[in-house]
Amino acid sequence: MPDGAFTLFKTFVHLEDGPGASEVAVDDRFWEEIGGRADLQQGRLVTAFHWEEDWPNWERHPAGDEIVFVLWGRVDLVLEEGGGERVVPLPSGHACIVPRGVWHTARVPEPTNALAITRGAGTEHRPAAG
Repeated sequence: MPDGAFTLFKTFVHLEDGPGASEVAVDDRFWEEIGGRADLQQGRLVTAFHWEEDWPNWERHPAGDEIVFVLWGRVDLVLEEGGGERVVPLPSGHACIVPRGVWHTARVPEPTNALAITRGAGTEHRPAAG
């Protein structure tokens, strides 16, 4: 049972395939170790981020769509589709569904807080061109 209020920036939420939800503590090694976390390979992860610069990588989620919602600030979500790039501007209060398996990255023109809901099993990353 959850202890009470927490910040989604430091404690993510795992929405299990069934009716449950659980808090997931996040530290500096979280993203390095997530692939080995069998408990997080099913369901969806609800995360919050503060971004001040462009993402250093592209990512894609082969197990399911991702929802990205900008709480405040602005992000240009870049989707690699049909051999090219499609830019989806996301100002405060706007969201985008990133289709399963689509490579994407973000350009961050101003400080931004965002929320993402991801089925992360099998997530892949590659460096963004500088």
